Amino acid sequence: MQGGAFPSRSGLSRQWGLEEGLVFLNHGSFGACPRAVLAKQCQFRELLEREPVRFIVDELEGLLDESRDALAGFVNADAEGLAFVTNATTGVNAVLRNLRLSPGDELLTNNHEYNACNNALRFEAERAGVSVVVAEVPFPLQGDDEVVEALLRCASARTKLCMVSHITSATGLIFPVERIVREMAARGIDTLVDGAHAPGMIEPDVTSVNAAYYTGNCHKWMCAPKGAAFLHVRADRREGAAGFHPLVISHGYNTARTDRSRFRLEADYTGTADMSAALCIPEAIRFMERLFTGGWPAVRSRNRDMAIAARRVLCDRLGVGPPAPESMLGSMAVVPLRDRTDAEAAIPTRHHDALQDRLIRKWKVQVPVMLFPLRSNRRWVRVSAQVYNAAAEYEYLAEALVGEGMGR
Repeated sequence: MQGGAFPSRSGLSRQWGLEEGLVFLNHGSFGACPRAVLAKQCQFRELLEREPVRFIVDELEGLLDESRDALAGFVNADAEGLAFVTNATTGVNAVLRNLRLSPGDELLTNNHEYNACNNALRFEAERAGVSVVVAEVPFPLQGDDEVVEALLRCASARTKLCMVSHITSATGLIFPVERIVREMAARGIDTLVDGAHAPGMIEPDVTSVNAAYYTGNCHKWMCAPKGAAFLHVRADRREGAAGFHPLVISHGYNTARTDRSRFRLEADYTGTADMSAALCIPEAIRFMERLFTGGWPAVRSRNRDMAIAARRVLCDRLGVGPPAPESMLGSMAVVPLRDRTDAEAAIPTRHHDALQDRLIRKWKVQVPVMLFPLRSNRRWVRVSAQVYNAAAEYEYLAEALVGEGMGR
């Protein structure tokens, strides 16, 4: 480890099982689940294994309803339209598989979208023989208008779906999704909102967004276990003759039951699975809410303030300007680094860039070094702020980056 004194995390960090001697500034990638929530998951798993048939056949449905109701209240969604999925990428794939596309149709995305979801879009486009149109949203940028204008320039009468992130992964920006959904709807275009980072980072209002489809992760900023995520399908897109079907077709497809909607019967049971992560969503909501007197609003405010402060520290130490206004930030922030050379690009790495390997190995800092655009040498560092982090950790990261020659 290089540099000066190793920084401490916040006092709340003992509620998590994060490795000692590590500066963990990458909550945004996979989240981190508190010990208490993991303990709750163990209880559900013990119930399952005590009598698997009874649990799955007799008890699971009611427990899923309880978890769904808690989630619906948290994200202000119609509980009847919520289906549990393992992650937001799965939700995106489910939506794309339900589209009925014809030659000449277009699927609209943009250059800030998550690579996995863009891959899913391209895969379905190739299967259906349709086109993917990529709107070029600038970065750095000055504000929301540039996002909306870029997407609208690429929308056409052939556009069948617009896929857009609520909060972008590579650039850490809160996109104006309500405005985008409204503008697309006025042109007869459905929108799929990838809200992977939204629940827990901001206060997402699925009902107000009013997208045809909205998917989000609970394992990131809500701090639920891995495998807890949701897909919300608006009523007019899940009902009717065609209906909406999960990725896996199972017993619900031809069930004789009439006590629940077809959407619910198909989505809630797609075969044998450990649903304990989804069942822990209420516990994750309660746990995080109890950390501060102000509850979830205080959690979100603290994390946003810390991310903004971290960006200021990094920009100051590296001699760079902020690439986006503070109004577009939540609990993540991206700062430009020195562009990598072709020689640096040739260094083997498990990550986007070998600099991330060096930060882990030499400095014991876990933070993503992003390339944006993806197939370029433009290098950025993305910091996350969760309640277990402390200001000193970002100061230490700045020292590490300066030590690696990343200043301008």
